[in-house]
Amino acid sequence: MESIVKQSLLYDFYGELLTEHQRTVYEDVVFNDMSLGEIAQEQEISRQGVHDLIKRCDKILMGYEEKLHLISKFQETRVMVSRIQELTREFKETQNMDLIENIEQISSDIIEL
Repeated sequence: MESIVKQSLLYDFYGELLTEHQRTVYEDVVFNDMSLGEIAQEQEISRQGVHDLIKRCDKILMGYEEKLHLISKFQETRVMVSRIQELTREFKETQNMDLIENIEQISSDIIEL
C-alpha cells in the first residue's frame, strides 16, 4: 500500500512530465489497479514490457523528486500548517501572545521553503 501512495504522489507532482504512453500505463497500474497482464493485453505489448515501463517511470519520477524536492517541501509545509492550526487553537483559549510569535516564525519558515 505504501508503494501505491508514493507512486500516486510522484505522479500527482510530476506525471505531466511523462510521455502520453507512459502516463496511460502508469495510471492503469497506480490508479486503475490493473494487472500487468491486463495492461499488456490492452496496450498490445508484453507483460515484461509493462513491468519495465513501470520501473522506468518510477525511476524518472524519483529523479525529478531528487532534483526538485517538491513532494518533500509539500509534506514539510503540511506539517508546519498543522502546527500553526494547533497554535491558533491554543491562542484562542489562552490569549498568550508568545504563541503569535511562534505562528509568525513558522509562517516565515514556510515562505522560505
